[in-house]
This record gives sequence, C-alpha cells and structure tokens, in this order.
Amino acid sequence: MRAVTVVPLKANSAELTELPEPPEEDGPVIVKTRAIGVCGTDEEIIAGEYGWAPPGEERLALGHESLGEVLEAPARSGFSPGDLVVGIVRRPDPVPCANCAAGQWDMCRNGEYTEWGIKAHHGYARERYRITPDFLVKVDPSLGDLGVLLEPTTVVAKAWDHIERIGNRAMWQPRVVLVTGAGPIGLLAALLGRQKDLDVHVLDQVSSGIKPELVAALGATYHHGQLASSGVTPDIVLECTGVGQLVFDAMDMMAPNGVLCLTGVSSKGRSLGIDAGELNRHMVLENDVVFGSVNANRAHYQAGAQALAKADPAWLGRLISRRVPLSSWQEAYQRQPDDVKVVLQVSE
Repeated sequence: MRAVTVVPLKANSAELTELPEPPEEDGPVIVKTRAIGVCGTDEEIIAGEYGWAPPGEERLALGHESLGEVLEAPARSGFSPGDLVVGIVRRPDPVPCANCAAGQWDMCRNGEYTEWGIKAHHGYARERYRITPDFLVKVDPSLGDLGVLLEPTTVVAKAWDHIERIGNRAMWQPRVVLVTGAGPIGLLAALLGRQKDLDVHVLDQVSSGIKPELVAALGATYHHGQLASSGVTPDIVLECTGVGQLVFDAMDMMAPNGVLCLTGVSSKGRSLGIDAGELNRHMVLENDVVFGSVNANRAHYQAGAQALAKADPAWLGRLISRRVPLSSWQEAYQRQPDDVKVVLQVSE
C-alpha cells in the first residue's frame, strides 16, 4: 500500500513509498485512511529535526492528524464498517508509568511512549492501518471529512481542561480570554472559548484575509501587531505561537489569578533579556500560573469530538484552505502564504 514516509533525522527524505499491509498485532480493526491533516510537526520531521522510525525499520510513515473509515471490526468492538473514526496519536509506555497506567498517557513521566507518525510507529498517512478499539474514536457522521480537524481540537480540549482545573483552585469567574496566534490551534482554541461564552480576543500578525474573518465569525475580537496595543487584560491566555517574547509579554499582562497555557513550542538558541525579579514578583503577588500542555488522552478526544459536533460546519470548512490528492502529496507539505489547515486526501 502507498504511504508518505521519511527517513527520520534525514532532511528532505520524504517519498511516496510502498509499505506492507499493517500487521495483525496492531489491532483487529481495519481502517481505510480518508484524510490526513498537515501541521508544523510534519514539516519539522521532513526537515530532519526529529522523528523515530519503528524498531528495525529505516523509514517512518507520517501523519498523526487523521480521519478514516472502518472497513472491518470485530463484533462488540463498538465499531462497524462505515464508521468515521480518528486514531489516537500517543500510546502508553510499556512500563507503564503511573499516568500511563491510569489512561493519562499524554502526561507520561518517563518518555517511553510511542506516537503514531512521530515516534517509533508508522503514522496514518498510508492507505490502511490496523488499530485496537481503545485507541479509536468515532466522529459524528454529520461532520464528514471535517472530522480530520479532531486531533488538533484535542490539543486545545486538553488545554481548556487543565486551565479550568487550575482556575478552580479558588473562586474563579474568568471572563476575558486572549489567544495568541491564529493558526489552526489558535482558531480552535478560540472556538472552544466562544462555546464557553467567554469574551475571546485573538492576536496575530496579519491585518486582513481569512484569519480576521474567521475570528469575527466566531463573535470574537481580532487584534494584530503588538500585544501591548491590544488593551486586553486577560484572565486566561492560550499561547499558540511559541514566540518567546510574546510568552513573557502575555505573562506580564494577565489579570490577578491569571492562567497562561503554553501550547506553542519555541525554537532553541534564542536569548531574551527579561527582568526575572519583576516577573517573579508579579506572578507571586497575583497568584498567576503558567503551564505547558501537549498531546491528549481519550477523554480529550471525546471532548474535542463533542466540540466539533456543536460547531458551525461552514466555519470549520473554512479552516481547510487546501485539499491535496495523494498523487500530488508533495504540495501538501509546501506551505503557502494563505494556508490555515492543509489536508492530504488519501482516499475519497
């Protein structure tokens, strides 16, 4: 079967190659891949920055944002042929650590987890895969191919889950939310904020085009340029850019008892000049919290599926800026100026 694969840590080694049929030990449910979302992680793996092939193999099949259709499933598995499904990315470590043992593999403590399409297991950018039912999530049929947005939605579903857990350490009535970055993660974070009926503000660098339109369509407020000029004093910040200076600027602007969730990954090797003493004073005296969040467990996939089912499908459809057929797969991984979310269409 065809698959988009790379040699991990070897830049520009991506090819459309043939892989064997998925092994039975991967699980009893057979899924036909319909679509794969492309994100920055895929681009970084293609650039040779990281990635791990399955043990004993040279190449890794890409693709962790997936949408598939069940072809075969055992009786009483909870799945039937024709179901639209999304495969969970991370698998618990074999030890397992305390969190993995409790089904919270997104919070793995020893780093021995695997991630389909990233770390030590082939991803979903192949025509078929096998999987166990416990790592498969149904998508509302009404979403159709928009179900490919589920995996990025799980990232912000987890972020919101943990924000609320932290905020509820005291009497907490947040009202204003700031989302930095209007890429897919930022826009989906804003969507969930509006579903919670909060006053959502989104900051990005572009001043026109589809991003401001998508923010306005949510009933949120769009800002561009410098954060300081936005005039926003947020109770909650979801940082979705990984820009170091922006992280510290947002920390400085939060309201008392503020919670800042970091979802963007910063590049190494950049130094910033900050007043560490003032920052520490501000956070201590105002009970602020800054934390990082990555990946998701099954509960977040289910929460993300519910959020997408409630969303306006026309709005979700506008997030997908390009659909690229498998025969032209290279184009899916070549970023264009107007891209929001690019989807590789593996099959109809």
